[in-house]
Amino acid sequence: MLYSAPLRDLLLELAVADVYRARWSADIHREWMNALLRKKPHRTRAALERTRELMNRAVLDAQVTGYERIIRHLELPDANDRHVLAAAIVGGCDVILTMNIRHFPAKALADHGITAELPDAFLARAFDHTGPSFLASAARVRQRLLKPPVGIDAYLETLAAHGLEATAAKLKAYSGQL
Repeated sequence: MLYSAPLRDLLLELAVADVYRARWSADIHREWMNALLRKKPHRTRAALERTRELMNRAVLDAQVTGYERIIRHLELPDANDRHVLAAAIVGGCDVILTMNIRHFPAKALADHGITAELPDAFLARAFDHTGPSFLASAARVRQRLLKPPVGIDAYLETLAAHGLEATAAKLKAYSGQL
């Protein structure tokens, strides 16, 4: 889920603005960085490590540690996803944001008081609850896109292309503030 730069940038800015509490682990970082390097080999590990470091500095309490001891006790359809649930449990999360909902069935998460949700649904709901803060965060993200500058419509199209259709639609209604 942190693989997509537009999604990652928006989620990070929203966390910095205290719209929600972001949590991740070293394993989650490793997973998104490895996936990105496989799909886009022109990217460098050094650049991604810099992004990871900037994320950790921007949201000081986001890094979850001490989850490794419970990984082996968890059951999910894909054993490779257990570290995500373990970090969510130890990090006190209510929601796991994922593009792979089927990897986190409700039955496996319910005992831990956690649900899995698509980022678009989560962000659309966050917009409904925190409109002005959300808008200001989205505007800051868009305004940082300088090489080349990205117009409002292009930014909203990019969000939609990265799976944030509902979020982009909500933002479009307030495009004058972006």
